[in-house]
Parts: sequence; structure tokens; C-alpha cells
Amino acid sequence: MTITTENGKALFEVAATGALLATEQDALDLVGATYGTDADIIVVPVARLDPQFFELRNGLAGGFIQKLQNYQKRLVVLGDIAAEVAASKSLHDFVYETNRVGHHLFAPDRETMLARL
Repeated sequence: MTITTENGKALFEVAATGALLATEQDALDLVGATYGTDADIIVVPVARLDPQFFELRNGLAGGFIQKLQNYQKRLVVLGDIAAEVAASKSLHDFVYETNRVGHHLFAPDRETMLARL
């Protein structure tokens, strides 16, 4: 995990390798890791998210995001999820609405993320 500054914003960037993340406890652990830093944006590579995260009916994504929201942290899911979005209308709608509101973000690549932050 590293902290970088982009466009005047401190980003807490989760390593691309490591245990899969999906639970509310995982979200709380990420929040805890940001204490003592200026980072309020947590960037999680798609590869670190449990595949179940993208099956909305189980509530994992909603619970994960809600925990970050409760602690006033923004989540950026960084990476290509086009296949998952194409396979699920509910995920498509969730990603679209999340990106439309703009507090949290699903971005296919770093350039898109930086442009939208």
C-alpha cells in the first residue's frame, strides 16, 4: 500500500497483489490503514476484489462501500470490469449510478480515474 498525490488529492493505493477483499471488515481494515495520513480516497485494483463483490444480490459491494462512506472515505475500483458489467444489468446500473453521483468511482484505467477525480 502506498500513498500518492495526484491532482492535489492524496490517494491510498492498495497493492495489486494480496488477499482478496470483499467484507465490511476488509473495508474497515482499509479505513484503519489510512489513519495518520491525508488520504481520503482508497484505490483498490479489481484484482484484489473477491469476484463475489460484483454479484450485487449478496450485498458485499453495498456493505463494503457503505463502510467506507460511513468513515468519509471515497472508493475507486480501478480496472476493467467490462465483462462483469456486460453480464449483469443490475451491476451495469450500479456502476453507472455510482459513477454518475461521483463520490465513489469505477474506473477502467488510471488515466480515467485521474480525469474523474
